[in-house]
Amino acid sequence: MDEYIKPRPESSVLLTIDMQNDFTLPGAPAEIKGTAQAVPQMKRLAEAFRSADTPIVNVIRLYKKDGSNVDQCRRAMIESGAEIVRPGTDGAELVEELKPSPDVRVDAETLLHGDFQEIGPQEWIMYKPRWSAFYRTGLEDFLAGPSVDTIVLCGCNFPNCPRTTVYEASQRDYRLVFVPDATSGIYKQGIEELENIGVTVQDTADTIGWISD
Repeated sequence: MDEYIKPRPESSVLLTIDMQNDFTLPGAPAEIKGTAQAVPQMKRLAEAFRSADTPIVNVIRLYKKDGSNVDQCRRAMIESGAEIVRPGTDGAELVEELKPSPDVRVDAETLLHGDFQEIGPQEWIMYKPRWSAFYRTGLEDFLAGPSVDTIVLCGCNFPNCPRTTVYEASQRDYRLVFVPDATSGIYKQGIEELENIGVTVQDTADTIGWISD
């Protein structure tokens, strides 16, 4: 692996994408197939990053009741009364397995204001208004603080938010690690395309070994 794309554990961050109850729990209003099955791997990743004292940013969505901040393709559904990741509801919360402590709750007011919510040592929640974690957010500036140059990414529904976030991170010259067994919605061609742009694709066990060395 050449020097320009080789990921660096000492300057990395773990991004989890849209790991909220409404997208994850069986029978939830916007359940994404395969997300619940990927949670154990995500939990192991988060625990490994905490043990390594390495930053974690949990990226989430929040859909206001009036639909004013919702993607165009979902806005009519929300305006018609669908309650999906609505601020203040249990459905908008991080899945329990990823919380650093059981008493963590999403502070929607802080997040919708564009601020990062600290939920533990080296761990935060942030809100994104669209597919990419970089679109109209402060993520790039935030990561400059701890001098992050490597992003490790997992989460909910690869074709949409994880995939878009990977490409936007690549445009910003981050070194990238993608963890497919800790992500839902995986498909072969998409993984091959990531590898073709220099993304390191490795499973949870290998990523834990890498961050723990």
